[in-house]
Order: sequence, then structure tokens, then C-alpha cells
Amino acid sequence: MEKIFALGIDLGTSNSAVAYLPLGGDHEPCMLGIPQLTAANAIDALPVLPSATYLPHPEEFSGGLPSLPWEQGESRVLRGQFAREHGAMLPDRLVTSAKSWLSNPQVDPRTPVLPWGAGAEVCGKISALEASAGYLRHLKGAFLDGAAARSGDWAPGRGEIVVTVPASFDEAARRLTLEAAGEAGLGEVVLLEEPQAAFYAWTSRAGSAWRQQVKPGDIVLVCDIGGGTADFSLLAMTGRDGSLEIERISVGDHLLLGGDNMDLALAYTVKSRLSADGREIDDWQLLSLIQGCRRAKEQLFGDSGLDDVPLSIPSRGASLFAKTISTRLDRATLEAVVLDGFMPLTGIGELPAEAARSGLAEFGLPYASDPAVSRHLARFLTRSLVNLRSGGGPGGVTVPEGASHLMPSAVLFNGGVFKPEPVRRRILDLLASWNGGEAPRELEGAELDLAVARGAAVYAANRASGKGLRIKAGTARSYYIGLETSMPAIPGFKPPLKAVCVVPQGMEEGSERVLAGREFGLVTGREATFRFFCSEVRAGDEPGEVVGDALASLEETASLTVMLPAPAGAAGGEMVPVLLQALVTELGNLELWMQHTASPQRWKLDFKVRTQ
Repeated sequence: MEKIFALGIDLGTSNSAVAYLPLGGDHEPCMLGIPQLTAANAIDALPVLPSATYLPHPEEFSGGLPSLPWEQGESRVLRGQFAREHGAMLPDRLVTSAKSWLSNPQVDPRTPVLPWGAGAEVCGKISALEASAGYLRHLKGAFLDGAAARSGDWAPGRGEIVVTVPASFDEAARRLTLEAAGEAGLGEVVLLEEPQAAFYAWTSRAGSAWRQQVKPGDIVLVCDIGGGTADFSLLAMTGRDGSLEIERISVGDHLLLGGDNMDLALAYTVKSRLSADGREIDDWQLLSLIQGCRRAKEQLFGDSGLDDVPLSIPSRGASLFAKTISTRLDRATLEAVVLDGFMPLTGIGELPAEAARSGLAEFGLPYASDPAVSRHLARFLTRSLVNLRSGGGPGGVTVPEGASHLMPSAVLFNGGVFKPEPVRRRILDLLASWNGGEAPRELEGAELDLAVARGAAVYAANRASGKGLRIKAGTARSYYIGLETSMPAIPGFKPPLKAVCVVPQGMEEGSERVLAGREFGLVTGREATFRFFCSEVRAGDEPGEVVGDALASLEETASLTVMLPAPAGAAGGEMVPVLLQALVTELGNLELWMQHTASPQRWKLDFKVRTQ
């Protein structure tokens, strides 16, 4: 079926957005206005859908709420702006950060445990997968409802649909995102890393002029910090036959650290000052203070002539004249908390501090233990150099002799945190301090809030047409499967667990690798455990390469205990000879096939389970 439109969906931790464009002709992506409840009696279309779900009490809103056209017959939960604002008053019924729960290895994303920490009186909890599918279903409904006013058949099957994910998402979280899209009725979608989407959006907005801002040999740092997460990627600009090519060469860790942390820190700073003056506020008032600090932060950063901004914290009470607490957020406090607290001018050798571990801890989201973005960025650039050297690196990229880190020559900012110029300047000053005083240049013309959705639509259009810019990326990590060591038994000595590389870093979608010339023994007919590993810093490993001590050199990401059926004529528990074949599908899924060398039978293992 011919594709007639391209759709880009930014499934965000804090906010989600949609961009679209018709295929054929010279079109720029349009942002979709997303209808949602903005009050108990109002529906409005907004540029973003806050990624918040509120689970009402059965007796709540007894008078009814306005319905969206695509929600007919659906079990009623609230999503979007009203859900977030109303749920802030009743946090036990509010689900947020579902995307981060998808990537949490400690909690099954299919188990209904959200809102996290809510008591047994909250019925109808949902899973992270269900919440994510709900946002995608809402966005699909909003798109199709708007499409009704356009000519043509804009059903999902007629579109090239791209959904974005953090570059740091592991394979399990990527598969879960695809599953959520399927449950939302989007059909087959393609995943795109958010920093790449931001780059596609930047090139689209700049037109042909983007090539005047970068040149072969450049390394671009895409620094993406939104409300709840921080994501780093490095893109290398390489030249071939007079053309400019782009290759993603490194991605960072998944960091739960963003603008929400900064607003919370400002609120606690103000709260502490009020307590010192003998004015205490309760948890409900703290929620109001957080929102007030967010607005005051934006005002102060937006107007350099302001020294402070007033804050009003309402009190709950029966009287119309319930006392309001008044205070102020001043510029010195703002800069001390946001700039010096989250982006201090640290040394390149200062890496993130590990928090002291207690013997007993709450389960929950794995928030970054060190709030300093500076130290996380230092670790990323240091590890990126190790990775580049291990794989030789793309042509045209040179690193000074004796360098301790990979220094970008340009920075593309993305995310609402970077709207204030002082925040962008602080990151550039930090990088300059690691580069002998020379700051990388800031790529001009970036759209900080909606770039990811726009870039996803641009990429979708490029895929559909087979034309336009394509970033060479592939898998962000290399992947391995555990390999039992073959050696004589020695009393008191446990052989080290080896691992064989099955997917090299950078293996592209739609490609496969067969580990030819080497057979492995596969246990069939009885239960066996398979262990999976990955690495962000071993770009040079090729399929079939064996790592001697997997536990010391690699990160274990998954384990799978399964009984594979024995081939015809083989006894249960017998080890049979197989060849390994790794496949990266067009949708970006990793599959590992084991081909029996003596028959047509083969078995598949999925990279979709995590170590629990």
C-alpha cells in the first residue's frame, strides 16, 4: 500500500508531541494540536500532551467530564494537562515518567504497579506498558480526528510512522516501546533515537545552510536535557567523494536527571529558607511551590533585568481569606542552584559520585545519584574516546595524542532546559575549560521544545522516499552471549564465563551476520540458561570474537532460562552443533538464531528479557 504521509511521535518522559507531513512535494513538518482536557469542563488543543495519567476515584467527577471523540467506550482515565494539574493535588492517583519505568530493570513493565507507592485503596493500577500505550493511543486518536478534516485516507497503514526513544534505551525498553505502539493500533513503527531526531529537525529548519555550520572532521555533541532525562550522543561528520556523511559514534547512559530535578531543588531551597524564618509549609503547599519556582525560573532566565520574582504559596482552609505565604526567588539563588548545583565547572577527571548504599532501600526509579550534569558529561566524553580507539573510529576524525576524552567541535542543544541562554553558555564554558579555553561552537537555529517530533517526521519522510539525509547509526552497543569455558575440572576453581560477540556496535537495520567457520554446542531437550551481555566501549569487537572474562569486561543485561526442543533423532539433554546468526530487523529488533548444522532446524533467542 502506497504511503501518503509521514508521522513523527515524540513519546516523552514529561511531554509528548506529534508532527506530520504529506508525502510528495516539498513540505515542512506541521505540529499537531493535541485535544485534551485542560479543566474539568474544558477541552483544548495544545502543542504537547503532558505524559501524565490520572486514575479517578469511582465517585469522582460524578457530574461527568467532557469526552474526546476517540475515547468512546474506553475505560475512563485522564491524560494530559488536566490529569497532571489535578493529579498534583492527589499524587497517589497520578502516573508520571512511564517511559522511565519501561527502562527500569527492577520492575516488570507489564505488571500494574503504577502509581508507584499508592496504597491498596487505589484500584485499577496500570503498568508502564499500558500507560505508554495510552499516550500513543491518545496521540493516534488526535491525529486521526484532525485528519478527518483533511482529504485522503490518513489511516495508520497509509503512513510511515516513527516513534522516538532515548539513545540510551536498552533493547528491552526499545521492544517494549514497539509493543506499546502495537497495542495503541499504530501498526508497524520504526524507532529513532531522540538526539538523532533533534539533528534531523535542525537540518530541516536550516535548509541547505546547515552544511555551512559543520564540516568533515567535526564531532557534534547533541546535548538533550528535558524535564526528566538527560541524553548525550556524538555525531561524526565525515567526507566521502566530496559529500558530507554523518555517523553516530557514541551514546551515553540513561540518566533520570532534568529540569524537574532543578525545579524541585529550587523549591526545597526556598522551603528551607521559610523554615528558618519559622514559616512551615505542608506537602500540598510544596507542590504549589514547585510550580511557582518553575515559573519564576523561566522569568528570571528570560529577563536579565530582573533581580527576583515574587512567589505566593496558597494555604488550604475554609475561609476565603486563608493566609497566603509570600516569598521571593532571587537571581543569586537561581544561579547557585541551577548553574552551580547542576552544571558546576568541574574538571574532566571528576566523574559522577556514587551514592552511599544502604543495606535496605526502596524500589523505585533509578534516579541519578549525582545531580551534576557536568560530571556525567565528563564520563560520557571519556568513555567515548575509549570506544572510538577500540574501533578505530570513522575516517577523518582525529584525536590529539595523549587526549583523555573526546572533545566535540560543535554542540546542538535540545530540550526545554536549554531555553535560557545562561544554561547553554554554562555548558559551553564547561567544555571550554576541558579544551584549553577554546569552546565548541553552538549550532544555530535549534528548536528546543518540539524538535524531536519534527525530526522524527523528517526521518519518516526520508525513509518513505528513499531520499534525503540519513545518519549512519545502527546498534549503539555491541552484544554478546555467554559461553561456557571448555576445560578440565580443577578442584576449587570455577572456570571464567566467556562471551562471544554476536552483534558488533553499529550493525545497521536490515542486516545480518553469520558467525561462519565456527560451531558451538547448544543444549536442547532440557532447561538451560542463556546470559546476554553488552558493551558501550568495545566498538572494535567483530562477530565471533571471544571475550575471556565476560563478568569483568562486559555489562550483563539479560538472562533467559528456556528449554529448546531437541532435533529429530537427538536425545534430551544432548549438546548439538550449531552456527550462530544475528539479525537486526528493519524495525531495529535484535534476533539471535542458532542453526543446527545437521538438519534444517533452528532456534531463536530474543534480546527482550532483563536480569531481575
